[in-house]
Amino acid sequence: MSEQSEPAVETQVLDRYECRSCGYIYEPEKGDDKYDIPPGRSFAELPLNWRCPVCSAKKQAFTNIGPAGQASGFRENLGYGLGVNTLTPTQKNLLIFGALALAFLFFLSLYGLQ
Repeated sequence: MSEQSEPAVETQVLDRYECRSCGYIYEPEKGDDKYDIPPGRSFAELPLNWRCPVCSAKKQAFTNIGPAGQASGFRENLGYGLGVNTLTPTQKNLLIFGALALAFLFFLSLYGLQ
């Protein structure tokens, strides 16, 4: 008896889409109960007459916000903010609270002037 190995199935992360009218987010992992859309169906596979279950907006009113767990527009925003957007949250906290501490020390040093 020869064992046939099944090819490895790569799970593709499907993008979520947000309704620009009401803010409803279509998540392919959940599907849509109102229109009997099963979980796992991508936004492109939805019927042309599918509408937003909250406000009945057409498919054209939706915008791609990327996969779940990823901040919307994160890659696009890395170039802004004088390089601050590339810092980790810990580095940002050090920068913010360090600047506040330095400003407080400068404020206290004004009492030394007479």
